[in-house]
Amino acid sequence: MPAKKTRNAPKPSLRRMPRYLRCLQRMAKERPEWVSCTHIAEQLDLDPTLVRKDLAMTGITGRPKTGYLLAELVEAIEHFVGWDTPEDAFLIGAGNMGAALLGFGGFQRHGLNIVTGFDIDPGKVGTKIHGKEILHIDQFVDMARRMHVEIGIIACGVASAQQVADTMVEGGIRAIWNFAPIKLQIPENVIIEYEDLSATLAVLSRKLASRRQLDAEAPVCGNDL
Repeated sequence: MPAKKTRNAPKPSLRRMPRYLRCLQRMAKERPEWVSCTHIAEQLDLDPTLVRKDLAMTGITGRPKTGYLLAELVEAIEHFVGWDTPEDAFLIGAGNMGAALLGFGGFQRHGLNIVTGFDIDPGKVGTKIHGKEILHIDQFVDMARRMHVEIGIIACGVASAQQVADTMVEGGIRAIWNFAPIKLQIPENVIIEYEDLSATLAVLSRKLASRRQLDAEAPVCGNDL
């Protein structure tokens, strides 16, 4: 199996990998043995050259005029992004966002296992959300160190996000997935990815407004009376 090479992989390429996997999973239902970059590119409306470069980063080698064995390509992509080796994660913030993340079953398919959640709310601590126990945040550092958990998910509010991030760093967390809309101060050796839902909504809203404006400006064709 090709070795993981994600260290120098461009972020746009990494973000396209799940799209390739979903595309291949759809193709697998038709039971083809081989797939080509051209076919994948057509399905995803991408440039075949771009697809070929992305797939080359996984270390897999295709055959000229034939392409890739579909099963091997799926395996190579999953290995490349690390989804073939499940990673445990701790989540802090068991409010509406945190509860939704705890209940999302798709993470398991993508190699992420949220073991438990943490909070300070007495009404949540000691309960279970989607089968995941909610513990007090005071237990986080000790548990993260003992269980060697390296991924932390921040699902709390802006006001406490930095303190939560500091707690994660103290517990040995090496990668943080932050859902709080705030830039955090963390050590350089800790990886962080921001998930800003408001930014995505702003893009969606702006595109919708532009589309409405274009529709309003478009000439209306009708029969002359």
